[in-house]
Amino acid sequence: MIFEKYEIKQGEKKRISVPVTETVSLDVTCIRGCSGGKTLVLTAGVHGCEYVGAETLKRLAEALKPEELSGNVILLPVANPSGFFAGTKRTVPEDGVNLNRAFPGKKEGTLSARTAWVIEQELYPEADFLADLHSGDGDEALHPLVFFPAAGTDEVNQKSLAAAKVLSVPYRVRSASRNGLYSWAVQKGIPAVLMERGGRGLWSEEEVRDYERDVRALMRFLKILPDANKESEENKDQAEINRAVYEEARHTGFWYPNVKPGEGIRKGQVLGKLENSAGEILQEVRAEFDGAVLYYSVALGVKKGELLAAYGQPSCFFAEQD
Repeated sequence: MIFEKYEIKQGEKKRISVPVTETVSLDVTCIRGCSGGKTLVLTAGVHGCEYVGAETLKRLAEALKPEELSGNVILLPVANPSGFFAGTKRTVPEDGVNLNRAFPGKKEGTLSARTAWVIEQELYPEADFLADLHSGDGDEALHPLVFFPAAGTDEVNQKSLAAAKVLSVPYRVRSASRNGLYSWAVQKGIPAVLMERGGRGLWSEEEVRDYERDVRALMRFLKILPDANKESEENKDQAEINRAVYEEARHTGFWYPNVKPGEGIRKGQVLGKLENSAGEILQEVRAEFDGAVLYYSVALGVKKGELLAAYGQPSCFFAEQD
């Protein structure tokens, strides 16, 4: 257990370096409240060009004080340090693996596998709840949303859903994923969510403030941050998406999207076209149903297998069609 291993006492904040290899370590800030309660584990920087979450956790690591907390907070602002400082899109540079596809990890594997293993061994055992903060990568534009699990036990799924509902994002998306940082935590019995805010390899003060507000809402939801004047309430304007499509490139080519994040779409609408260098259409992406755009690639050149666009059908669309 990380608090005992690194001798972090109640009422103490300590920044520690958790080794992954002889040359790579993870900078983690542990804050033990002055009174007991649940432990929230917060991670970011899984992908190198996703900056909003990393900056948010960096600031919260400085701002949160043990005397404010009834419980504990563990913050990992940069889970993929080599990718973060090299500005690498999606992967760990040393092995070319997407860290969010490396769970469960391996003690003796490549750097991605070892990093995943260390996170599992050091952070998971402390967590009563885990939130992984993401953004659209350098080539992605997105509308703020939160993924919550459908692949855990009923209890874990319901606890995760209840937490997702207090966030200020407009959409919550049901996910059956099992091998990401947050989704593998779910498989290990830990309620968790994956939050998305920002994109295109950029960050802004407004986006960081919004993320910080959501993290504090989670802390209030878990009773870690008691506030007599403000309790976390469900976001009544948040719509649930149970049906989503993640359209990937069937060829390598030039991508021309016709949509924007959050934009409403209609069944049959052309969301974008993939062309070759001669201008011939290789793939036309059409909406399978009425819904809204969640995120899409802003890259002109895309490789076969890369995501072009993701869209979903919010619950309000079902209500309108009944």
